[in-house]
Order: sequence, then C-alpha cells, then structure tokens
Amino acid sequence: MKGIDTPAIVLPEGGAPMVEIRKLWTVFTTPERRFVVHQDLDLTIQRGEVLSLVGGSGTGKTVLLRQILGLETPTQGEVRVLGQPVGELGAKGAASRIGMLFQHGALFSAFSVLENIAFPLRELKTLPSALVREAAMVKLQMVGLAPEDADKMPADLSGGMIKRAALARALIMDPPLLLLDEPTSGLDPESSDGFVTLLRSLHRDLELTVVMVTHDLDTLFELSTRIAVLADKRVIIAAPPKDVIAFQHPFIHDFFLGERGQRAMELLREYPFAV
Repeated sequence: MKGIDTPAIVLPEGGAPMVEIRKLWTVFTTPERRFVVHQDLDLTIQRGEVLSLVGGSGTGKTVLLRQILGLETPTQGEVRVLGQPVGELGAKGAASRIGMLFQHGALFSAFSVLENIAFPLRELKTLPSALVREAAMVKLQMVGLAPEDADKMPADLSGGMIKRAALARALIMDPPLLLLDEPTSGLDPESSDGFVTLLRSLHRDLELTVVMVTHDLDTLFELSTRIAVLADKRVIIAAPPKDVIAFQHPFIHDFFLGERGQRAMELLREYPFAV
C-alpha cells in the first residue's frame, strides 16, 4: 500500500442531506417465490461525505445504487436526491445531478474515449459540438488521461484507463453526487492505489458527495467518512469506520476482523484520519 499525503476529508457544515432514503422495500417476485431484499431501509447521506455500502452477497448494494440513480424503482418507500424524489428528476435532470461509475466501466465499444466522455453532454443537444469536445477534453485530462488517449478505442485501453475514462464520463455534467460500483475491482495494486488517490483529489477539489459500493478494504478505509452496512434487509449501522468495526454483528466480525481484514486494519492504524 502506497503512502498517502492528502489530508483528512472535512465535511461541510449545515445544509440539507444529499440523499434521503425512507422506509424502502425492494421485493423481487418469481413464479416460485417472493424474495425481500430490503425491508424498511432508512439511510441519510450528507453533502460532502464519502459513504461506502458494504454487505454480503444478495443484500442489494448495487440495487440500492441503481435506485438512487433512478434506474430502478423500489417496491415501496422513497428515495430523495437534493430534496426531490429521484423519480421526478427525469433522465436529463438526473444526469446533471448524479454521475455513475459502473463496475466494469460500461464504455460504448464503438465509440472512442472522447466520444464516450462527451456522450451525456452531446445527448442534451443544446451545446455546440466544439464546446462539447472541449469540455470532454477537460474531463479527460482531469482524470489523468493524456490528450493522445482521446481517439483510442475502449479495446485499446488498460483496466485502469477504462476506469478513468468512465469516471470522466460520469463527471461530464458536473454532478454534485457521484455513485461508484466497485471502483477498484479488477485493478492491480498500483493502478488501484492511483485510482484511489485520484478519487480523493476529485472529491476534495469538486466538493463531491460520493456513495461507493466496494469489497476492497484498502479502498474502504482510505476513502470512507462513513460506512453503511447492509444486513438483515436493512442498514444496521452507518457510522465512521472505527464505530462500525466495534458494532457487534456476525457479518461485521467476519468482514472486518477475519483474516482478510487484518491488512486493512493495519492501514487503519497507520492512517488514523480514515476514521
């Protein structure tokens, strides 16, 4: 793990929550059974924080991200973004308020890097083509890609470059809220460390609110101001890392205090600002 020379994340004071989730139910029904994923789930995400969602398989972490984004509608309950029901934002309204980095990047394979980044802005059909290209180039360089990468195709990119291009696309509309689904999955340690450093910098410089799903404990401790644990069909705790680790629950014990968690716990002691 590389050393980190960035300061602790400081949250802005006051202001309404960025995301409010109240009494949310998610139910999937098949001919054979009715499966309840979320039941009376409550969660508040404050402006400026980095909140990480963790939970076992089937606890609906990515489903919850998609509901915040408005791609899926909960069976019951309410999701509000910036005080407004997410369903009322509309496709273009949501795009200007929420950026999404999907797990594998989800770049359009037939588009160049620059075309991928520019796509949401171009879809508005309100800006000159030259201005759209200029904005996309700014975002491309903001995420650490070089100008010569603009015309490359997704098939020619490394895993780290795909993540960066997808992140630039997520930020093209300057949204205040950024959703990340396993942002460092599939990356080698060096690329992962570089991407985490980039995320910290962008969070600080752009004053973003970030909601992240991750299984990577290093990423979790380096970025999170709070961790929300999904278990028993709800959020059982949403708190700073040290408080989550102290919470008594079988999943938390296995996830954070088992063998796989020991290296990340060393990181927590080395970088106490993470709590």
